Amino acid sequence: MIGLDTNVLVRYLTQDDSVQSPRATALLEHRLSVADPGFISTVVMAEIAWVLERAYRFTATEIAAALERLLAADRLLVEREQQVYAAMISLREGAGTFADALIGAIGISEGCAHTATFDRKALRLPGFAPA
Repeated sequence: MIGLDTNVLVRYLTQDDSVQSPRATALLEHRLSVADPGFISTVVMAEIAWVLERAYRFTATEIAAALERLLAADRLLVEREQQVYAAMISLREGAGTFADALIGAIGISEGCAHTATFDRKALRLPGFAPA
């Protein structure tokens, strides 16, 4: 198993670089396998959502679709897959940002009564309460 950084996955998802995108595609589609998958951390998933929103101006729906594509790939192992999936659904439904939804989902999975926040948008998500 090898870890995958944000930039490799963004190049794969956007196919926007004539040199790096084909290399990312070759890695993900030909070098990785179910027996020897690529690992994606929750930090990388949050960074992907941020980069797609800020640098590429993807909509929440487009970001959710990109994240879902990674979650569905059998050659990839996503850290805290259930929590990432829940956060992706929240993003798709317009409930808040991916990062906030992920923070809430991980807190719930770790047994937190809630995550205290001052963020009004995060308060719309499961697992958050006012600080």
